[in-house]
Amino acid sequence: MIGFAALGVWQVERRAWKLELIARVDARVHAAPAALPPPAAWSRINDKDDAYRRITATGTFDHADETLVQALTERGGGFWVLTPLRTARGTVLVNRGFVPEELRDPASRRAGQVMGPVTVTGLLRISEPRGTLLRSNDPAAGRWYSRDVAAIARARHLGTVAPFFIDADATPDPGGYPVGGLTVIRFRNSHLVYALTWFALSGLCLVAIGLILRKNRPA
Repeated sequence: MIGFAALGVWQVERRAWKLELIARVDARVHAAPAALPPPAAWSRINDKDDAYRRITATGTFDHADETLVQALTERGGGFWVLTPLRTARGTVLVNRGFVPEELRDPASRRAGQVMGPVTVTGLLRISEPRGTLLRSNDPAAGRWYSRDVAAIARARHLGTVAPFFIDADATPDPGGYPVGGLTVIRFRNSHLVYALTWFALSGLCLVAIGLILRKNRPA
């Protein structure tokens, strides 16, 4: 009984934490974009304080070293196009957006391979190491299932890169691809249901104990 009640209290605390997280992220994605963090600040970038911050960066895309990462989006299956952006503050990988299977070859979307200086605005995203739950990245074969910044940088010999990537916003690219602005921001929040379940179980235990004590009470 006490254990069930403790679990219920824990879920209430988790719900408060989740609501605060949702509010914090919502504020970040609607804030004015900040400049790309300088290399001196890269080691301090973390999920709690920085994920989904709006940032902007100006530089030149290195299309020769773009990497395709398998993606499943509202537009169907295909790939994220991750391209190094060479800036005055160092190199950062930019998830320029989604392309379908038939456009995986850069030659099929030449208009979108923008040359010269560009300014990218988007959301700061934390690296996704190793792969997904079911599939691991295979750098040697060029098969990527998560946006693992460090592994992609090693495989592409990019040198020092920011330990995060930028999810580009929905600003259209020439030719229509890649399609940016498809970041999914969704946090599961079922803690209230779990809390009520644990409290209900605790209450049932209390009732059962009361019935047992009543039954065994001397006449």
